[in-house]
Amino acid sequence: MVKALAIDIGTSSVRTAIVDTFGAVSHVHQRRFTISAPSPGEIELDAVEIAEFTLELARQTLYEGGGCDVVGITNQRATTIVFDPLTGRPVGPALGWQDLRTVIDCLVLQGDGLRLAPNQSATKARWLVAQSGRAPSELRFATIETWIAWHLTRGMTHITDRSNAAITGLVLASVDAWDERILEVLDLDLAMMPRIVDTMGSFGAAVALEGSPQITALVGDQPASLFGQSCITSGAKITFGTGAMLDMVRGTVGPVEMTRFTSGCFPVILRSQDEVATWGIEGIVLSAGACIDWLRDDLGLITDVAETNALAASVDSSDGVEFVPAHSGLGTPYWDFGARSGFFGITRGSTKAHLVRAVLEGIAQRGADLVDAAELETGTRLSELRIDGGMSDNDFFVARLADFTGLRVTVSPEREATTRGAGLMALVSAGALDFDDVERMWSPTKVFEPTLSAPQRQESRDHWFASVQRAARTIPELSDVQF
Repeated sequence: MVKALAIDIGTSSVRTAIVDTFGAVSHVHQRRFTISAPSPGEIELDAVEIAEFTLELARQTLYEGGGCDVVGITNQRATTIVFDPLTGRPVGPALGWQDLRTVIDCLVLQGDGLRLAPNQSATKARWLVAQSGRAPSELRFATIETWIAWHLTRGMTHITDRSNAAITGLVLASVDAWDERILEVLDLDLAMMPRIVDTMGSFGAAVALEGSPQITALVGDQPASLFGQSCITSGAKITFGTGAMLDMVRGTVGPVEMTRFTSGCFPVILRSQDEVATWGIEGIVLSAGACIDWLRDDLGLITDVAETNALAASVDSSDGVEFVPAHSGLGTPYWDFGARSGFFGITRGSTKAHLVRAVLEGIAQRGADLVDAAELETGTRLSELRIDGGMSDNDFFVARLADFTGLRVTVSPEREATTRGAGLMALVSAGALDFDDVERMWSPTKVFEPTLSAPQRQESRDHWFASVQRAARTIPELSDVQF
């Protein structure tokens, strides 16, 4: 049996596993890495630590799993590293994708005709180069998959795949070359930039690992999750973690510009092979599981996130209480950075159970917002929504998601579908599987059908839209900011 080593570098941890040609995930190792927040809005990571943890866990997985044939890497996108190619050392911290220190830079650049967002890599790279005091041509730019491939091949490859390059803010709309005009405006140099490659191919031997297996897949985390949930030629998934991300397959025709659509969704490359890209769209909820953590860690309403399922189900309704999850503003489709979370309809009779139920229902409503935006953008009505992530374990939440979307919702057998997706993509690239094999692998652990009638669903959505309007523009000056 052909086996892949899947390397999954998420927002807060490194995960490694063996993925086989049946889609089984085994010999999993995971370790959290250090995340620093030196100032509000600043998120820094230690790139050296991430590389060291990755190699350590990969070797443990391979030792226990009896080796592997190929390697697939998936990663948090847009996290940015600038390093010295001679020493292999970063010139500063890795700036996490959530890092907002370049917000003002992005606003200033709009005057130069550049529409960049602070969660893209572009202005992060400029900040790191400027702080280093070095000439850009002496340095190298990397996102996480670039950095890990560099270490696995001991400096023999400096590459980025198209799914990651697509969201840096530094590429042409074709995502096959860097935009030299943008590089010039940002005082960056083409010599810094990695070679753009397909997500699937042969990218060099991982000589840092026993047996020197070939790296055959590099892919961003959300496209990997979609692939891991067997959405190959069609379909959509939402990953419910700290935030929530919807990704939906669109086709082989790309956008004219790599900018946000009027629907509030973004164009993304899901995978590419032999220079043919499969495109999709992506929608974002900025606060999802983070709201459950808030109930536990800050409000003290629960002691464990698992309590929310039974608490919410213990009451017949939220008794008129609604909650809008907008700790960091509202993403797709509203894009209101000045919106803030709020409970509405609280009375003296409102209990802890009502509040918890309202939070789960509010997150489910935001999931329905993503589906509505994706269907509007593509003109396609979904018949099924696949989900993974921590909140996929909560039956009450998933049932309400089915009600508010009006869709069958199916739960991934692998909660971290990104890991499975990276391994499966590496196996397909190596010829051990084909796309049809992956599509046939979908076997959800649970299936939830909607229970609301169409009029009941519309009534719930109308109440929701009214609550969103109450939460909108809480901080008007932030609401006026658009990226």
